[in-house]
Amino acid sequence: MQIAILLYEGFTALDAIGPYQTLSPLPDAETVFVAERPGPVRDDNGTLTMGATASYADVPAPGIVVVPGGPEPDLENGPLLEWLRAADATSVWTVSVCTGSLLLGAAGLLRGRRATSHWLALDQLRTFGAEPTGERVVFDEKYVTAAGVSSGIDMGLALAGRIAGDAFAQGVQLMIEYDPVPPYDAGSPEKAPAEVVRKFRQAG
Repeated sequence: MQIAILLYEGFTALDAIGPYQTLSPLPDAETVFVAERPGPVRDDNGTLTMGATASYADVPAPGIVVVPGGPEPDLENGPLLEWLRAADATSVWTVSVCTGSLLLGAAGLLRGRRATSHWLALDQLRTFGAEPTGERVVFDEKYVTAAGVSSGIDMGLALAGRIAGDAFAQGVQLMIEYDPVPPYDAGSPEKAPAEVVRKFRQAG
């Protein structure tokens, strides 16, 4: 199965790398990083580049489409949205991380579906006819959306389990030693101190 991970200027690196690390071990998987044109693509900090090895035209019908988010995804990027619609027409799974779900929404793929995104962007999903939920990973038929950034790892493991079985996904989790014990319990707006949440809401 071909796994196409979308890259575009300003994407968030972990949004792409988390699913890459958890899905690329799938049996018979071929993972390709795709962009409008092959070559280096800068992340949202402008300091890290990843290489797209294929153009949209090179990857017309992937089995899994992975859409990372970014602080300001271009929701009017015609070629990107057109490729998403075309790839989705034949994909087995279409998935997103963080604000990547806004790109799926802008492509018209989430209308009437439950979906999630980064907590600061959840309400924007309604603009595209989606039903936002604060869950970390949401399955709605072949569409799988993950909340902010690090949740792409959880999404990848959950999807790997659906495709190849729980034992396989547990093996992937073991080999990447994904056993988080964070130093703070502030990973969601419900848990973080109110002043910290307020700071980021005001900045947005």
